[in-house]
Amino acid sequence: MSLLSSITGPRDLDALSLDQLEQLADEIRGFLVENVSRTGGHLGPNLGVVELTIALHRVFDSPADPMIFDTGHQSYVHKLLTGRQDFSKLRARGGLAGYPQRAESAHDVVESSHASSSLSWADGVSRALTRTGRKDRHVIAVVGDGALTGGMTWEALNNISDDNDRNLIIVVNDNGRSYAPTIGGMARYLNRVRTAETYRSLHRGSDNLFRKLGPAARAVYRGVRGGTHGFLSRFTNNAALYSNLDIKYLGPVDGHDLPTLIETLELAKEYGAPVIVHAITEKGRGYAPALEDEADQFHAVGKIDPLTGEAVGGGSGLAWTDVFADELVTIGDERDDVIAMTAAMLRPTGLLPFAQRFPDRVYDVGIAEQHAVASAAGLAFGGLHPVVAIYATFMNRAFDQVLMDVALHRAGVTFVLDRAGVTGPDGPSHHGIWDLAMLQLVPHVRIAVPRDGVRLRETLHEAVAVDDGPTVVRFPKGSVSPELPAVERLADGVDVLVRSTAQDVLLVGIGPMAHIAVDVARRLRAQGIGATVVDPRWVVPVQPSIVDLAASHRLVITIEDGIRVGGIGTRVRQVLREAGVDTAVDELGVPDEFIDHATREEILEDAGLTPAKIAQDVVSQVLGTRIPVARGAQNGEPTPTSEIPTIGDLARTRDARD
Repeated sequence: MSLLSSITGPRDLDALSLDQLEQLADEIRGFLVENVSRTGGHLGPNLGVVELTIALHRVFDSPADPMIFDTGHQSYVHKLLTGRQDFSKLRARGGLAGYPQRAESAHDVVESSHASSSLSWADGVSRALTRTGRKDRHVIAVVGDGALTGGMTWEALNNISDDNDRNLIIVVNDNGRSYAPTIGGMARYLNRVRTAETYRSLHRGSDNLFRKLGPAARAVYRGVRGGTHGFLSRFTNNAALYSNLDIKYLGPVDGHDLPTLIETLELAKEYGAPVIVHAITEKGRGYAPALEDEADQFHAVGKIDPLTGEAVGGGSGLAWTDVFADELVTIGDERDDVIAMTAAMLRPTGLLPFAQRFPDRVYDVGIAEQHAVASAAGLAFGGLHPVVAIYATFMNRAFDQVLMDVALHRAGVTFVLDRAGVTGPDGPSHHGIWDLAMLQLVPHVRIAVPRDGVRLRETLHEAVAVDDGPTVVRFPKGSVSPELPAVERLADGVDVLVRSTAQDVLLVGIGPMAHIAVDVARRLRAQGIGATVVDPRWVVPVQPSIVDLAASHRLVITIEDGIRVGGIGTRVRQVLREAGVDTAVDELGVPDEFIDHATREEILEDAGLTPAKIAQDVVSQVLGTRIPVARGAQNGEPTPTSEIPTIGDLARTRDARD
């Protein structure tokens, strides 16, 4: 029986010797490689926190001592040690989430996987415990060094250091990387600490010396480290980093040395005030393919061969991100005023080729979306055109800056939102389903949603040509949709994909959902119902041709993979009413809920966004048995029940109509 299989909860660690804990660490790494290679997931970050997580659960008593992970993708080891060892359906419906999830375990506190928020959570939880008389409990925040590039961490530190009567431990998991190598002045400072020969030699020498001298010497060693804000940190000047914060600093410590980690965390636990423990770790630790991956050390992988690390059962074609990456380089060749910005995601958002071609025209600001957007407004004022590439879910964080810094000042900034819509296995905090509802509130904004790679290239060119306000181009995760040619492009840029002589239903397909709309039209035709399908390409503002087409049809159906509440369908309905068009509008999209991890196909089916379900509902609306009811074909009023045609009637008139 393996040690790992005997662990049903954190307290099972108490009976293990240090040698057994080391064996457990080896078993956990083997488990992670074997299981994550089958399902995909965040492998590199978790390989790097094995010893650190074991030490945390050995010293502290979760869930009485809440542990908050920033970000949650480094929580796989935490799941294993808290009794969750079935990884067979990791990130799939019915299986474990890829991030902490309260429904899984009382040991999970914060579900959001957006970086830099853990210290604010820890501040609030520790204040609450202190205020309610539970001063014997500790709060632990495990924050990746990449999260220190986010402003929220420093806002939180400022407040944490103002109230020192709390049991709060901040563990900085310093591996020099977020996705890719961490950037910025803070990162350079920590990197000097991590790589300084004075640190490495002093750490090895002092630690080995005190270990050889026995338990009494180790106690002296712990005291020296605590009393001097970190024995070794004095030689790297690291304590100066926190000199103005009035907060205890311990470290740096080797994040893979279990005895030292346990001793340091015990010291932090005994201190009785906020403490920072600086642990230096290695992302991808113990797995050669990850360590040799210069891009991101297997930050997130699909299914791989566990022996070689090579991808298996690869993607089905070119990714949306790749199309954007290629076209932005083309635009960069054409215009030297176009620059690129991102928030610690140069490679994931497709900016690496642009950076390689134009290294002095790319700004990676770290995990600081608010700063990126406000800075982009300044760049636009200075005569440049920034293209800010961000995951759609992270755009939520910079709404105020889009509104007040970019739009209010009519700044020509293009936002490219990757992973928009339903993203699937990463779960609630990573779905990009809020951007359309959120951003269309912004005055002067223009939003494009391309349906295929050709339209992505053309709308990106159109977006960067706008210099009097913000533009947005959004696309989903995964392989780019097959090309879907238009039968006609209208004067205002709207593409007509299907035309029917009988103007029963106008289907407005938003971006890739246009493919579903075309399928729905085919199914309706088989039922004797004529359908016109359009792709607006630019969904905000609503184009005049959409209004004209809606006026001549009996029913309008909008289909999008964002939330229905305040979505593009809502916008279309409002514009029609303003124009005096009373055609009924049925707005299809995903519910305003936090959607659990599952495949994109499963989530769309749950939301009723399949061609079969949509067509079935439209038939009922045309027949008048489902609300909203289609207008009567002759007088523009809902057809009286006695005059509603049957499916047979519609089928018999199909040939005459079309």
